[in-house]
Amino acid sequence: MKHFLKYTLATITGIIVTTIVGLLVLFGVLGAIAGSSDAPVKVKAPSIYELELKGQLVDRSEDDPFSAVFAEAMGQPAVQQLGLDEILLNIDKAKNDSLIKGIYLKGGTLVGGLASVKEIRDALIDFKSNGKFIVAYADNYTQTNYYLATVADQLLLNPAGMVDFRGIASEVLFLKNTLDKLGVEMQVVKVGTYKSAVEPFIQTKMSDANREQVTSYTRSMWNTMINEIAVSRKLSADQLNAYADEMMTMQPVEKYVAYNMIDSLVYADEADSILTSYLKDYKLLTHKSMNKVVDKTKFSKDKVAVIYAVGGIDDGSGNGIVSEKLVKTINEVTKDKMVKSVVFRVSSPGGSAYGSEQIWRALTNLKKEKPLIVSMGDYAASGGYYISAPADTIVAQPNTITGSIGIFGLIPNIDGLNKKLGFSYDVVKTNQYSDAPSVNRAFRPEERALMQGYVDRGYELFVKRCADGRSMTTDQIKAIAEGRVWTGEEALKLGLVDVLAGLDEAVRIAAEKAGLTEFNVKEFPAKEDFQTRLMKSFTEEAEARLLKMRLGEHYKLVKQIDQLQYINGIQARLPYEIRIY
Repeated sequence: MKHFLKYTLATITGIIVTTIVGLLVLFGVLGAIAGSSDAPVKVKAPSIYELELKGQLVDRSEDDPFSAVFAEAMGQPAVQQLGLDEILLNIDKAKNDSLIKGIYLKGGTLVGGLASVKEIRDALIDFKSNGKFIVAYADNYTQTNYYLATVADQLLLNPAGMVDFRGIASEVLFLKNTLDKLGVEMQVVKVGTYKSAVEPFIQTKMSDANREQVTSYTRSMWNTMINEIAVSRKLSADQLNAYADEMMTMQPVEKYVAYNMIDSLVYADEADSILTSYLKDYKLLTHKSMNKVVDKTKFSKDKVAVIYAVGGIDDGSGNGIVSEKLVKTINEVTKDKMVKSVVFRVSSPGGSAYGSEQIWRALTNLKKEKPLIVSMGDYAASGGYYISAPADTIVAQPNTITGSIGIFGLIPNIDGLNKKLGFSYDVVKTNQYSDAPSVNRAFRPEERALMQGYVDRGYELFVKRCADGRSMTTDQIKAIAEGRVWTGEEALKLGLVDVLAGLDEAVRIAAEKAGLTEFNVKEFPAKEDFQTRLMKSFTEEAEARLLKMRLGEHYKLVKQIDQLQYINGIQARLPYEIRIY
């Protein structure tokens, strides 16, 4: 028995040592691969930057060498992410490199918010200002991708393809009837006539106020799209609306050419001859290669910091904006003597009112030391606007979703469900409100009054933060608040934003306010290194990766449901996720 234990322990020890050594070797090999892949690319011949419009558009890129491995294991295509930061930088590099003569927008399905897509579109227009060309080809165009591609000098479509062009619609799922069947009542306390985040739980259709705001912002977003398409395609907005009413998605491809929506119908292999008509001999530079082309911006010790705040605020899952971490980052930037000015990039639908207040406080302290400019992405609404309010200047795109200045609290009452299941509860308490709030019974009148007071105080503080930041009175803010959602175009007229433009313009304004003529941009927080991403890939992110591969676009729905368990305290959150295709 003694020898058996000895050999068993030796075997176990050997397995552990072998496993550790194997992992170290694996990490070393992968690290070497990662290091070798970062070798710079030098443009040596006339070239065309090939930008494949495929995957999920995100604010910041993240090198993810493992998605393909997980996808292959699940028999699914890899979900590619394209970083807006890298795309904008690459377009700028291409613009300023004399050997890069044009851009080829290679078709696919790029899923992203309209404000982010407009940033790319604006950068492409700027690229053409240097006398360079753009050619776009796709098998099929979604509305968003078509909007982006219309900037091209030549707009090409596969003869068997289609252009999805039918206007914008917004659809809301209502759960009240389902909850009634389950015996669950959602108890709502809110401030804001337009704060419609709670409507799906307590109504079966949109309120008049919600319908009013949805109608307003969808029309604003659509008008931005068609007005810019009209200029690029030399059509009128009225013509484009008439085409949308025909539902071009289902029309024969010949109509796209007849209506001047498309220049030519060609197959993918024929696109090369179109490119050759612009540049006889050329080399294609993929997006991955362009990432490695050296940025020729001169070094400067003076920095403009870009702090990214992306996602829900304190959703509790560790994703999105974690207020404690973001506050730490803001404080680091405040103390960094090389940082002379700051751009705070906000792409958030809001979230925790408490977390929003902590971020607001850190930004207020930063503003005492350095100019603070906010650049709004696809969303900067509710809590996202709360943390934007302290800025010296707020920059947004016309189709950014913002505003939604309102507060709500939501507590379920599952008494009906308990009765259906035969559950009953009894309680012993030391004080009047020891058992409040409870999900097992309805609010008592005095409890609801207390909850309403709590929410009202949160709303008053929110309004004050906005009023102070915008140099307006609280009454002026309340007149345009009430939880109403606005586009950037509408918000400019109301004084909620100052400039309609993208991140590049926000950086320029930040530099100007600091009196900088030469500077470098430094992003915060720093991106994770290869080893950190590697460890995450083998740990907590593995489950999420597998779900993404299985569910594709439906993964977002699972994620939203999962995040409900983390919602804590009153919420300054956008009513719903807005997705445009």
